Amino acid sequence: MDNPNQVDPMAFRKALGSFTTGVTVVTTRGSDGDVGLTANSFNSVSLDPPMVLWSLGKNAGSLPAFNAAEHFAVHILAEDQEQLSAQFAKKGTDKFAGLELQRGPDDIPLLVRCAARFVCRTAFKYEGGDHIIFVGQVEEFTHSEMPPLLFHSGQYAKIKKQVGPTDKAHQENASEFSQDFLGYLLARSYQQLFAPIKVELAKRKFTIPQYYLISLLGQFDDKTLAQHRDVIAIGDNYVSDSEFEDLVARGLVETYDSDRIRLTAAGHDLFVELASVFKAVEADAEKDLSYDQRQDLKLILRQIIQTTDPGPPKSWR
Repeated sequence: MDNPNQVDPMAFRKALGSFTTGVTVVTTRGSDGDVGLTANSFNSVSLDPPMVLWSLGKNAGSLPAFNAAEHFAVHILAEDQEQLSAQFAKKGTDKFAGLELQRGPDDIPLLVRCAARFVCRTAFKYEGGDHIIFVGQVEEFTHSEMPPLLFHSGQYAKIKKQVGPTDKAHQENASEFSQDFLGYLLARSYQQLFAPIKVELAKRKFTIPQYYLISLLGQFDDKTLAQHRDVIAIGDNYVSDSEFEDLVARGLVETYDSDRIRLTAAGHDLFVELASVFKAVEADAEKDLSYDQRQDLKLILRQIIQTTDPGPPKSWR
């Protein structure tokens, strides 16, 4: 394991690469001792400042400890740490029994020999349905070249039950082709997953193109408005001048170096909030899937994206 790094954006990005669709254990220190659990809701939020998030159900026994904690640690398990994944998924046991530990800020427990480890200060907490979203600012991290653990079983899981036609109201009249056509399934999933997101955006008086622009600016702050428009146009959306000027007027986006655009401090706070809200939407959509099914789904979608990706717009090359 490497020594803790200063939070360099490129090194941080490399460490995050350990979590293709990996397994994490999140730990902290509570009033009654060490607390930890296996979590599958980990995501990166931004590179600069380096931030990550994860979600915890409101009925979890460990919620009071994480709610009170100023620091927590996210461990991306290595492929030979399958036992740790199972150990921290159990309830009612001393999950730390017999483990070699290090100590972080506020005496939080740190697991060793992981693929990557992020020590975080709790920056934000948001309610999202039946989950609490924890956003952490990464204060230090370690990263090794050990392959990450991808599943509890270390392999792809088999679908455990048959899934019938998706459109119950029209399944008798719909053709088998349309119900089983990949494009239809992806489009229908996207529409239903994005519906509550549209509601949240409407509450905040944002359009869909504005949301896409905020999301891009949360990741890239060295591009022009024209370059961002080129990316957003891939999804058949366009950021109009009035939509951009509205974000500037609301103090969320600013121009620098004559033509580059970036989020302001207020804009970045909004970006983190939206990422947390939408992570809760994702968690709700996945609630009937097993852990392995969730990971299978994301790996398969990544493969489809890689296979069909035409590459970035010319202005980004």
